[in-house]
Amino acid sequence: MPMNRRWVLRQRPRGEVQDSDLELVEAPVPDLNDGEVLIRTVYLSLDPTNRTWMNDAEGYLPPVGLGDVMRGLTLGVVEASKSERYKEGDIVTPLQGGWSLYTVAHESGVRPSPRIPGLPLTANLSVMGMTGMTAYFGVTDVLKPIAGETLVISAAAGAVGSIAGQVARQRGARVIGIAGGPEKCRWLTDELGFDAAIDYKGEDVGAALDRLAPDGVEMNFENVGGDIMNAVWNRLKVHGRMAVCGMISAYNATSAPRAPNLARIITHRLRIQGFLVLDYAPRAKEMWAEMGPWVADGRIKWKVHVDDGLEGAVGSLNRLFTGAHDGKLLVRVSEEP
Repeated sequence: MPMNRRWVLRQRPRGEVQDSDLELVEAPVPDLNDGEVLIRTVYLSLDPTNRTWMNDAEGYLPPVGLGDVMRGLTLGVVEASKSERYKEGDIVTPLQGGWSLYTVAHESGVRPSPRIPGLPLTANLSVMGMTGMTAYFGVTDVLKPIAGETLVISAAAGAVGSIAGQVARQRGARVIGIAGGPEKCRWLTDELGFDAAIDYKGEDVGAALDRLAPDGVEMNFENVGGDIMNAVWNRLKVHGRMAVCGMISAYNATSAPRAPNLARIITHRLRIQGFLVLDYAPRAKEMWAEMGPWVADGRIKWKVHVDDGLEGAVGSLNRLFTGAHDGKLLVRVSEEP
């Protein structure tokens, strides 16, 4: 069996993740037992939730243990098999993937992820994978837009936000995106069809919302939290809806961000719902059926930013918090089959 390389969590980060918080170690890959497969990681998905898993705090999944391999969503190819379900060369996703070159998994903990005709393999981890599912169901199932309503999306040039805005446009909503920098804002309006974009680095978000939606907004797809969320919160109309997907502004914070005025939940009869893509996994075919044609004919556009090399995964993760990437962030761990 080959040698494996794995990032192991050594200490809980304080603020931004440092190289010293994890260690890249080598160890032999164990022999396979009956029903197991050896998966070579091709792509590692980097997501804001990776940072939350490093904390010793309550979450929707238990924290990664000190000394354990860093958890992560991966896409790989079967290199060896003692399984009747999977053969060498199959493209799969292990349910318990991690920041490693190889994963040994029982066949019951592996899902097929075949190539989608006409799309690169990276689509399996982005627009037609968990990212697309998060955006699709956050809009269609949580927010339920009505044609003509206004939706504000934070981190709108990110992997989820950029797709969520396009899904909402397909459902007839008016979409305002919040992103960092004029180039990202131009991408939202000129290429993705957003109705407007706000550069939070160059203008006051609240003032811009007052200009673009003087009567307030009906919906918010929230990815950021903090002051940006508060600005949108204060402009939600009566019976407004907020889908809370993430709070990335707080993931590296060492103190709690300023809370919004919760009295508005009562006065404006607001509906706030957090959601996890894991809850929608059994309904993936619904997303594929409607979004597949949109992606195929260009009504949904998407980007991936691919960094090369498992050894740089820690630095790549920090791109999520500096904005130094466009769209979905992946690490190419090894070559595609």
